[in-house]
Amino acid sequence: MANPTQNPTIGQLAADLAAGRTTSRQLAEEALARIEDPKGEGKRAFVKVWRSQALATAEASDIQRKAGLVPSPLAGIPVSIKNLCDVAGETTLAGSIALDDAKPAAADAPVVARLRAAGAVIVGSTNMSEFAFSGVGFNPHYGTPGNPADRKRVPGGSSSGAAVSVADRMAVAALGTDTGGSVRIPAAVCGLTGFKPTARRVPIDGVVPLSTSLDSIGPLANSVEDCAIVDAVFAGEPISVPAAAPLSGLRFAIPKQFVMDELDPVVATAFERACKALSAKGVKIEQIDLVELNELPAINAKGGFAASEAYAWHRDLIARRHNDYDQLVAPRILRGKEMNAADYIELLGKRADLQRRVAAITANYDAVIMPTCAIVAPTLDEVSTADGFTRKNMLLLRNTTVGNFLDRCGISLPCHAAGELPVGFMLMGEAMADRRVLAMARSVAPVVSAH
Repeated sequence: MANPTQNPTIGQLAADLAAGRTTSRQLAEEALARIEDPKGEGKRAFVKVWRSQALATAEASDIQRKAGLVPSPLAGIPVSIKNLCDVAGETTLAGSIALDDAKPAAADAPVVARLRAAGAVIVGSTNMSEFAFSGVGFNPHYGTPGNPADRKRVPGGSSSGAAVSVADRMAVAALGTDTGGSVRIPAAVCGLTGFKPTARRVPIDGVVPLSTSLDSIGPLANSVEDCAIVDAVFAGEPISVPAAAPLSGLRFAIPKQFVMDELDPVVATAFERACKALSAKGVKIEQIDLVELNELPAINAKGGFAASEAYAWHRDLIARRHNDYDQLVAPRILRGKEMNAADYIELLGKRADLQRRVAAITANYDAVIMPTCAIVAPTLDEVSTADGFTRKNMLLLRNTTVGNFLDRCGISLPCHAAGELPVGFMLMGEAMADRRVLAMARSVAPVVSAH
């Protein structure tokens, strides 16, 4: 069983590289060996592995380092990217086989180009829920990578391979996307840290969209500090790790409604324990009425932004290749066919209205907190039927979708004890409060991770 809490961080490996205790070539070879291990999850976690390119990049990084050229803390460090990012010369598949006849990408997506410029060694492209349209992480085309805590359980989605690549040390950090929780869900159920930035901070060009209104790109990694480094690279900002915010005097709000319903007992216990530990450190935690969240199911009853915007992108492809789609994903996209322009414009208005009303209540708090997912990772058997899949998918996505709809930033931190199934603790901040959330998370993470 993998234990992500003991994985080396970007900071540790950057220090090892600087001191000559390891080389980028060695790190790349070790990551590739884990990917290629027939007993491991590599064949299911990755759709494409770029062995020769990764080794060439690593060797070049070692030569540059000797010459004093170290572009960032990510220089020479193995990372993975999700299979919906354009890579020059490669066909972008988005976890599907329906795009296998598409033209190869003419250029790298900006986020991929920024990783390369930072000196990262990209080892491969990770598996995902087809077209990023589920929180489960199941994929009928490329297999479903096993959860590092229990291989009979799903890894969460849609950034499934991303999470497993980091947890199983096939990469040190991963590029994931988050439209309704696709970074935070797999991070939570695999015992990692996952950061969803305010969407507009990171360009989504050259990335197959699910919902252009909700899509964001964020890192999955082994620590808050690692997430801060990779997020800065994605956003094209100066790389810095914000100083940890003092815990004493922070005010966190727990919504009484919606996000605390139907919690798995393992999740409820872990979250309660984490809140008690924070309170003991001087954090003021208040339960608040946020009945507005109960409106979300009705607002999104016709399929919401994901269905309407996905259908707009998929309309011609799904007509031509419908039989090649994951049969659990196709119906979710096709719901968008029933929405008309008036429905969509009404949805835009309701979103803006809900954002305003919720912000008026939460503005007095440093962050809103909740369990990242209502449940632990389901078993593969539990999601093997359409009904089981739909129910578990809904419970995995429910809490995280709140942040996307409200256009906020958020981070999932591990908060389970050793030997327990992984559970995530989520901090949700206002739009553009990203660095503030990372600063708070640096202080919160060691307190909530019960070992």
